[in-house]
Amino acid sequence: MDNLIKVADGFHFLEGPRWYENKLWFSDMHGYKVYNLDADGNLSTVAEIPEQPSGLGWLTDGSLIIVSMLDRKLMKLKDGELSVHADMSHLTPYQCNDMVIAKDGTAYVGNFGADNVESKIHKTCLISVTQEGETKICADGLLFPNGTVISPDGKELIVGETFGGNLTSFQINESGELSHRTIWARVMPFHFKIITSIIRFLNIPLKESNSTPFPVPDGICLDSDNGIWVASPTTAEVIRYKKGGKITDRIATPQPAYACMLGGKEEKELYILTAESSNPQFCKENKTGEIYKVEVDYERAGEP
Repeated sequence: MDNLIKVADGFHFLEGPRWYENKLWFSDMHGYKVYNLDADGNLSTVAEIPEQPSGLGWLTDGSLIIVSMLDRKLMKLKDGELSVHADMSHLTPYQCNDMVIAKDGTAYVGNFGADNVESKIHKTCLISVTQEGETKICADGLLFPNGTVISPDGKELIVGETFGGNLTSFQINESGELSHRTIWARVMPFHFKIITSIIRFLNIPLKESNSTPFPVPDGICLDSDNGIWVASPTTAEVIRYKKGGKITDRIATPQPAYACMLGGKEEKELYILTAESSNPQFCKENKTGEIYKVEVDYERAGEP
């Protein structure tokens, strides 16, 4: 199953892959653009986001929503025009990152919990944004909430806490509120969690704490067998977890894997976004971002 096929390269740093209308959509954060790629390999520029694009999703009317990281806004692309869908800057001082949008148009947006790669990581929040653009904090106390999925029935949200080392689950009620926080699966081994807790306590910079080769959850996606594929940049692989933490599959990647998405033929092709490094200065100066795909056993499910 690890017969990886390269489908595209020459990007700065890729995030937020989505499968929509038979195309792969994704953000080049440090290239400041959103693209889509069709089955024939035709690449199209969708939008330019000067404050760095990340998570992507669609409202019920088909409008594309794009996380604008540095100014902590959601941008809306409708009929070729960009506008501000929501401003989240009053809810978090940290740059926003990935996002999932529920079937009713509610967006759930994570953020770094750190000012930059040199900073101490703080516990931070998940922000919900209604289809009308109303914002509020819907969960708190998270360590770098990153890739996020919603179950097919719309009743469960699972977020990868990159530096918490967990896939963390919440129940979603009818009004979109989150409750009943539990650990869906532990990604980071417990002894490394102790080490990272000490690192945080001692205020050691993030770039130094990210050098130990244990898996951490970055981008994630959900399949029809209730398995979650996790991109783990620290170990340069994607790992499939079942609830409770059982690992069923591991696929090594040529360079660190930062995000993944199911799509393509029968939605059983796993697209994997990789880069040599996530260091912002390196990414601005180099184009090591690549996209691979591999066929897997179960098709895409839920959101995104």
